[in-house]
Amino acid sequence: MGLSNLPKQPESYGALRKLALDVLDPVIEEYGMIKLTYGFSSAELARAIPARIAPKLDQHAAYELNRRRLPICSRLGAAVDFIVEYESMLEVAQWVVKNCPFDRLYYYGDDRPIHVSVGPESQRVVVLMKLRSDGREGPQKIVIDKFFQLPST
Repeated sequence: MGLSNLPKQPESYGALRKLALDVLDPVIEEYGMIKLTYGFSSAELARAIPARIAPKLDQHAAYELNRRRLPICSRLGAAVDFIVEYESMLEVAQWVVKNCPFDRLYYYGDDRPIHVSVGPESQRVVVLMKLRSDGREGPQKIVIDKFFQLPST
């Protein structure tokens, strides 16, 4: 596509570094190599992706600004989606919740990537993505204690 997918805001680099140090490095130390499936997304890249992303909510834009010079995502911070091949992603997600500071963690299923963000609010919100009756996925917040009780599939 020929897009430059590099941060323009210095704060974005700091947030990406924090994400790497607080989440990615510890996960790699615990489980070995990870496979990134979605990382930083510039405004140009977000516009080029046709569907299934939420730039105003997902923190993949870090501290980048929209055309009106406002943050693309008001939550700020940074986000990444990743998978640890040959591991239960429920186990990995539970490990992240137990051992890492984070803002949001989205769990899509045992064999799918998880979405983890860091941000200034560090709310530690865990969200299950559940299949709805219309066939689309929808978010459902879950209390952390209940998240640890989910059965592995």
